[in-house]
Amino acid sequence: MIVIFFALIGAVWGAMTARRRQGNRKDMAQYAAGYAMAFIIVGMILTVVIDRVLFGV
Repeated sequence: MIVIFFALIGAVWGAMTARRRQGNRKDMAQYAAGYAMAFIIVGMILTVVIDRVLFGV
């Protein structure tokens, strides 16, 4: 669930960044995809950390 949330936040942030830089729709889609992938990685790491802290290994 955290990963999906982070992916959506990243996609929105990426699209807004491209729009702020006067990019067209293709630019916004590319930025959204790139930011979403980066945020997915962060979300996966955060999920593992939370799982280890709460449930211990």
